[in-house]
Amino acid sequence: MKKALLLGTTGIAVALAMLAFGFVAGSPQIAKAGTAQPVETTQPVQTAGADTKIDRTEVEGIIRDYLLKNPEVLLEVQDALEAKQKDEQRLAALGVIKNAKEQIFNSSFDGIVGNPNGKVTIVEFYDYNCGFCKRAIEDMRALTKADPDLRFVLKEFPILGPDSQKASVVSMAFHLMMPEKYGEFHNALLGGQGRATEAAAIKIALSLGADEATLREKMKDPSITEAFAKTYDLANKLSITGTPSYVVGNEVVFGALGQEVLAEKIEAAKAAL
Repeated sequence: MKKALLLGTTGIAVALAMLAFGFVAGSPQIAKAGTAQPVETTQPVQTAGADTKIDRTEVEGIIRDYLLKNPEVLLEVQDALEAKQKDEQRLAALGVIKNAKEQIFNSSFDGIVGNPNGKVTIVEFYDYNCGFCKRAIEDMRALTKADPDLRFVLKEFPILGPDSQKASVVSMAFHLMMPEKYGEFHNALLGGQGRATEAAAIKIALSLGADEATLREKMKDPSITEAFAKTYDLANKLSITGTPSYVVGNEVVFGALGQEVLAEKIEAAKAAL
């Protein structure tokens, strides 16, 4: 935020400096391309055809007075900068989604709830210890219940410490063993009370029929670590830094925005098919 405001202030300063030089020189004309002369701002400046000298201190004073009298300009610059950055982020995400479509929507390590063959897919990046993800699980349940053609992909993105990472290792190992029961496992661990840990995840897996020795062996599978690395890299390319975050169609949706917003994004993705 401070950096953005600094950039905005710098832009205003440059513009006002140009205005100040033109005003003090007494010239209302805009310089033609190729006619500008280099200016040494550390020394007093004698503008061409003018008798008035100005220096850096005078220019900075003009800028300072303007900003003090019109501080709302900084907010306007900040809004414009944020809008530009969001648009650049959106365009960058489009490219990533196009180039990494299979990894985003069809990774073999991701769990699926809803209709596995649904025409529309929504992908959720989540952490088992994310409070917002725990509340957002109701959105997933409601959306898949209301739309029989919705395919909901669950992408493990453990970013909230060692407990989250260990719980996700168990989760992915369970998915490799019993993919048909992954939805039940996910609902029990993410929707349960208390912190998600390796022990808590193993307890749920065993309650759903997993063999403990086999499960612990699967937890050592190097492909799980590789899958995490690919997901972290993908999230970085999509500018995803928090959970939950979603990919719907060609759009990245950040945060737990609620069932209604996600439903709108899903309908938009359907319309684009």
